[in-house]
Amino acid sequence: MLSNLWKRQAPQMVGIDVGSHEIKAILLSKTADGYKILSHAAVPLKKGAVNDHEIRDADAVVESLKQVKRILPKGAKLAAVAVSGSAVMTKVIYMDASLSEEEMEAQIEIEADNLIPYSLDEVSIDFETLNVNSTDPTKVDVLLSACRTENIDARVDSLDEVNIEVKVVDVEGYALGRSYEVVAAQLPEGTENKIVALVDIGANITTFAVVENGQTSFIREQAFGGEQFTQSILSFYGMSHEQAEKAKLEGDLPRNYMFEVLSPFQTQLLQQIKRTLQIYCTSSGKDKVDHIILCGGTSKLEGMANLLTNELGVHTIIADPFQGCLHADEDIKNSLKPDISKYMVACGLALRSYSQWRT
Repeated sequence: MLSNLWKRQAPQMVGIDVGSHEIKAILLSKTADGYKILSHAAVPLKKGAVNDHEIRDADAVVESLKQVKRILPKGAKLAAVAVSGSAVMTKVIYMDASLSEEEMEAQIEIEADNLIPYSLDEVSIDFETLNVNSTDPTKVDVLLSACRTENIDARVDSLDEVNIEVKVVDVEGYALGRSYEVVAAQLPEGTENKIVALVDIGANITTFAVVENGQTSFIREQAFGGEQFTQSILSFYGMSHEQAEKAKLEGDLPRNYMFEVLSPFQTQLLQQIKRTLQIYCTSSGKDKVDHIILCGGTSKLEGMANLLTNELGVHTIIADPFQGCLHADEDIKNSLKPDISKYMVACGLALRSYSQWRT
């Protein structure tokens, strides 16, 4: 089921993030001092085509992917994608450090049968050895990931339709955590061993990834995002969905909107983030995180980073990989700079091209 063949060099893959609002894609090359953006695309999706990370309208997704394909270089034929939502389950389990990969694989099937609420025929399973267990050096921490196969197939089939082959299917929270590599340099010096929470605020889902010592140690999703803000504008000012979305993006709103709409939304978002950080602290035994990096389409809402810094007492910034180790030609940089924070999951997926992988 799972091959134990390791390749030294993964192929170059486009990171494709299929969200509920749009599809974002990014292609990276490795440089001496980081990574360079070779190509990028962001194409809107028909409303409702993707819901709770499930593809509900495959034709609409394929249509948007066709536009993405036209923007990407002709040679870009391999991709890394992510799954998430209720169809995905991840758990860190402990296994004997002396086990070979084949023995681990056999053991994983037994563990998975006990942990997963679906028949094993309906799920795809993978695992990754993380570190030696901190309390028992004879054990290793192993990340078990499982996803309903139909969710994976829906993404693979949609990309097949536009002649892009999916080489890697990742878990969105871990792709977000991996993107920390391109923004780590944004934080003050001396933060290498600090605990950093990446918070990706999408249209309908806010994804959390906590990174410790460069490794993602905790992921979680909350069903809350920028769509709630759009709905508030829509109902408060009697606009259509299109008008509300446009007004939100262009800042073309009544003067009182900060008090009437923005402030209540930010308070709700603050509560969601606070609750998730409490869950992390309870499960990990840690007192707090040291830094928060906000990303996603809703992250740049006026005053959001300052609000979190003040209310949570945690240094909070907006992700800007161009201040990290991400580079681009001037024209790409200028066009992407205002929106680069929404590409973090896509970046994390594209980085799979430069990490150890199994075929």
